[in-house]
Amino acid sequence: MADCDADPAVLSWARRYTSNPQRFEEEAQAALPKLTYVQQVAAEHNVAGEFVLLPWIESGFRPVPGRRGRPAGMWQIMPATAAAMGLHVDRRYDGRLDVQATADAVMKLLSGYHEQFHDWRIVDYAYNAGEYKARQLVQQHGLPPETPVIPHWPVHNITREHLTKLLGMACVVREPDRFHVSLPALAPSQHLVKVPLPHSMPLARAADRAGMPVDTLKSLNAAFRNDIADTSVASYLMMPVSHAQQFRDALLNQAASASADAALVAGIGAAGADSAAASAGAKSTRAAAEHARTHRVKSGESLWQVAHRYSVNVRDLQRWNHLQGQHITPGQVLKVSASH
Repeated sequence: MADCDADPAVLSWARRYTSNPQRFEEEAQAALPKLTYVQQVAAEHNVAGEFVLLPWIESGFRPVPGRRGRPAGMWQIMPATAAAMGLHVDRRYDGRLDVQATADAVMKLLSGYHEQFHDWRIVDYAYNAGEYKARQLVQQHGLPPETPVIPHWPVHNITREHLTKLLGMACVVREPDRFHVSLPALAPSQHLVKVPLPHSMPLARAADRAGMPVDTLKSLNAAFRNDIADTSVASYLMMPVSHAQQFRDALLNQAASASADAALVAGIGAAGADSAAASAGAKSTRAAAEHARTHRVKSGESLWQVAHRYSVNVRDLQRWNHLQGQHITPGQVLKVSASH
């Protein structure tokens, strides 16, 4: 999309965002894990990179709770829109605050808008004012020319300003030095991954098992309204790579302990039977672990999708499999663990 000097209003918003450089950098650092995750999803859907910054315009990447029919989440999605996007909302769970579900749903929506309108500026108008309004404008005025970058269309000031703000924020990301700010970097260990949840549990317990602050885990999983990770509505948690393995290990240890307790209570027969069962269990565990350490690439699958599935970093996958880039082919067997 347009650069910083395409419109004076764009440059004006860029300066407003960075009027306090220290505060801007702190806010950018806080938003970075979610922003980076959204960036990956946007790439999956071939959505223009500027739209990765939409949650900054809408909410500052904060999980805004929805009350009395108001918009909610970092994307500020209305209840009716959530239903149309397939996001589940009830008293226990609000899908509009689900980082993974909303990123995928919004990027799918934006991609569909672009297929229809073929202009990312109109895509932004459609997101802010609605698809019907955008379609009506195109029918009445045709597609807008490349200049001016902010189309001279009879839209509400809020809609026009929404596009201007988005381009202003993109301007800062393009030329941070121009505004005397530094953009933060995210360590690979802090990238967000989706971790399967085998059963419901309080978020406080999940945070303890993951070795991370409970407030941080709640912020990343704010869709669970009652501070309970309820697998009947969403069977996963979002957390940084650095805590995902600890969480999985804690769940495995818990399962092993529960199995041992059940065996004692049931009074499993003689020592010979116990030994045979233990041996079989060990073989089964080794076989499962061996299977889990490799992955056969499916048609259409990307390296990022494989990394996301196993909660590992793309760079680690490249290193373990001696890959120079991100190209993989169907049928290729990848190592997904350093221990393999």
